[in-house]
Amino acid sequence: MSQFEYPRPQLVRDGWLSLNGEWDFAYDDELQYGGPDEGINWEHRIQVPFAPESAASGLGDQNFHPCVWYRLNFDLIRDGECVLLHFGAVDYAAKVWLNGRLVAQHEGGHTPFTADITDALVTGAPQVLIVRAEDDPADLHKPRGKQDWLREPHSIWYPRTTGIWQTVWIEQVAATYIKQLRWTPIFDGFEIGCEVLAAGKQKSGLSVEVRLSLGDKVLADDIYMLVGLEANRKIALSDPGIDDSRNELLWSPERPILIDAELTLRHGDRVLDTVRSYTALRSVSLNRDRFMLNGRPYQLRLVLDQGYWTESLMTAPNDEALRRDVELAKAMGFNGVRKHQKIEDPRYLYWADKLGLLVWEEMPSAYAFSPRAVTRLVKEWTEAIERDYSHPCVIVWVPFNESWGVPNLTAMQAHRNAVEALYHLTRVLDATRPVIGNDGWEAAATDILGIHDYDGEPQRLRARYESQESQTLFDRRRPGGRILTLDGFPHRGQPIVLTEFGGIAYDPKAPSHHTWGYSRTNTAEAFEGMYRELLKVVNETPMFSGFCYTQFADTFQETNGLLNADRTPKIPLEQINSATRNAGR
Repeated sequence: MSQFEYPRPQLVRDGWLSLNGEWDFAYDDELQYGGPDEGINWEHRIQVPFAPESAASGLGDQNFHPCVWYRLNFDLIRDGECVLLHFGAVDYAAKVWLNGRLVAQHEGGHTPFTADITDALVTGAPQVLIVRAEDDPADLHKPRGKQDWLREPHSIWYPRTTGIWQTVWIEQVAATYIKQLRWTPIFDGFEIGCEVLAAGKQKSGLSVEVRLSLGDKVLADDIYMLVGLEANRKIALSDPGIDDSRNELLWSPERPILIDAELTLRHGDRVLDTVRSYTALRSVSLNRDRFMLNGRPYQLRLVLDQGYWTESLMTAPNDEALRRDVELAKAMGFNGVRKHQKIEDPRYLYWADKLGLLVWEEMPSAYAFSPRAVTRLVKEWTEAIERDYSHPCVIVWVPFNESWGVPNLTAMQAHRNAVEALYHLTRVLDATRPVIGNDGWEAAATDILGIHDYDGEPQRLRARYESQESQTLFDRRRPGGRILTLDGFPHRGQPIVLTEFGGIAYDPKAPSHHTWGYSRTNTAEAFEGMYRELLKVVNETPMFSGFCYTQFADTFQETNGLLNADRTPKIPLEQINSATRNAGR
């Protein structure tokens, strides 16, 4: 990615420097190097931010490598009192040195971290940045999502991602600056909640000016005093009181209205920091068995999206690829995606905000249960919610999927406790969005009941779900051999969403024994017919408040995408769109 694609789209400054590009690189399979001064053999070069397993990195090495090292020499013209070094994501445990000084440590492969490197900078010489990333490929007790623990990708798991896989960048700020910004839409009050957290040396006498605008129209321009380093205010918008006029300001996939924001931090009359951001006015809620968007029932038409690319794995090849994925989902008739087992790059969420696409955010799973695994998951999930809380596109949080990492929910109280704890923790961290405790089956604490059912026969699906008598379904239906709800957690009337179904494999170019899906077809005509019939059933089933089709694009051995791995459509986009919306024919 170029330096012109700002990595943190909801807290933007002008002064920043991308460190993406060619770095020195070394494998440390024997874990022999404890620090950067131990004679590391820098025998490789790598293109950051692409993982060494990817072809885009220049290495394409998918062998087991539990530890890797990076080195970059760079010049920096000092233009601020404080210099911050940011990492979008490093998988899994990172240590960072600048000019021989340890400046950061972080654990968690999908979330960002920052180091204040001001005191480690040197003058008159290049800065030397070294990163150590430890990522045990056999460790099933860490959140790893779809990354395979076997040498060759198998079943529904894909190549591993080791080390740096999102943008590395630097920005220069004042000694006191805006560290964190959090937006909360308050639909009923026609207000925007604004929380500002500053960091730095100045602890008193700070104020922040918040200016909200829509095009040329100024919606608010207010100044708030910080209490210490924090300000927390509700900004009232002018409420026209008429639904049609209200709708002109509401964000939805059909009308993704974003409110531009500019914040200026001051100490007295002195400007310390200026950042640009955006927010939106929208609400997500539940009303009995319906999902509600902006106070109205809203049918969810989602597609499951793994977020992988053949040449670059979990890292998008460029910013345009992220935008194109959002555009393609909309072009196929979907109003949202379920990002599966991946905390996606914030640039994807930016395009979903800007172009109008709902996002279900799901925590990558660990695959073994232990107190250590749960502790790791809680830490990383907390960081993910903090990072993405302000994005209007994010409408649902999903901490667990298909009992992965908690495989004995029916028998082990500790496993049930983990699901309930993560559900309630998520509701504490964000009271504005629904939470699915465990998606697919074996539901305990949950706001939406997600069901995974890959029956490829449309009429059987219709017969199974068309009845409004849900108790029979919950007593007898066992998708994947699992009960839908755990004992003590009967269905309480929550919305029901078919969150995985379909998975039709179609790839005329690949031998069938090298690829798979949940069902298979051999011609484009048959593929369209099967998809259209399945979507007709789920669109017309009153029990469902929405659906999520598997899947967006072919992903390695899985050829059950609506698109090929290179994002070309298997059948014309207009035909997919028509079938997705159950329109025509």
